[in-house]
Amino acid sequence: MGLKLFTHKRSEGHPLRERAHRKVDSPSPHSPGSGFEPAPCESLDSDPLKRLCQQGRYNVILRDEAKWRAESQGEAILKKARREMERRMALVPAGSVTICNTLSAQPGSPEEEIEVPPFLLDVHCVTNARFQRFADAGGYDALECWPEEIWPHLIELKDLTGQPGPRFWRNGRHNAALSNHPVVGVCWYEAQAYALWIGQRLPTEAEWQMAASWHIKSSTDIMRRFPWGDAMDNKRCNVWSSRHGTTVPIGDYADGAAPNQVRQLVGNVWEWTDTEYTIADDLGRPIVGEMPMHVTRGGAFDTYFETQATNYFRTGQIALARTHNTGFRCAMDLSEASWIHGD
Repeated sequence: MGLKLFTHKRSEGHPLRERAHRKVDSPSPHSPGSGFEPAPCESLDSDPLKRLCQQGRYNVILRDEAKWRAESQGEAILKKARREMERRMALVPAGSVTICNTLSAQPGSPEEEIEVPPFLLDVHCVTNARFQRFADAGGYDALECWPEEIWPHLIELKDLTGQPGPRFWRNGRHNAALSNHPVVGVCWYEAQAYALWIGQRLPTEAEWQMAASWHIKSSTDIMRRFPWGDAMDNKRCNVWSSRHGTTVPIGDYADGAAPNQVRQLVGNVWEWTDTEYTIADDLGRPIVGEMPMHVTRGGAFDTYFETQATNYFRTGQIALARTHNTGFRCAMDLSEASWIHGD
């Protein structure tokens, strides 16, 4: 297994930063009143393999290596797909996490210890530009990417102009100035659909916490509250006290990365996980909501309390919620990553 999976040095960052909520009278770039330049439409190749490559669906390509190898430029594209997957994802080693399932999460509250096998996690959150390719490819009409119970709700997943897309887009386009920012305004089902479309999945809550806490099996048994260590540092993450007031590009805050260089696990945007949100009161009685909820982790640019931006703080959102500060990243089982052993 290549060590490059542990130490990603490349950045997908972009020099543009929107600081629209910084204690000034300028609107948020996600709000209707902000300046908006629609992202350009991408022209896709008619060749199926080249089109998959343009769309960034690299693991979909690699799942059918034998099929594509005989194609014109097949070997070159397969090599590129392996290289891109290795660049985009990092290995999270085996470890364990402790999750408190009571609302107060006080010392002595019931806890669940979960063993987490090694897995692969995206170095960055999914950007507007990446999600645009899903929308442009008809992702909102691709029923195979959506659970059947959500089909009647697909008509509601519209942008500000009534077109299919994340909540804060317009006419099916994202703001070009935010191309390299995490996509927001997507519900859990949209995040899951995108992950399936590119041949990956959402991380479980335990996997997310393992990536952020780095509680690996070793004699040191180090416990950390943040990906970089045990003390909050708003120069390492984008939270309320960092004074940006909105999202920043995914490549920012390199100093706040986990040991394997996974960026922005804390701050910038809350992240959807694949785990249903279950919680109990201090007497162990389940607290049941009216609608399905999924766990979100990590805090966001507008997270005020430090305790909510730690690697162990857990909360949930209604699965259909499309908020201004929630995005996602994708994961993959190590056993499914055939590209790791490729040339």
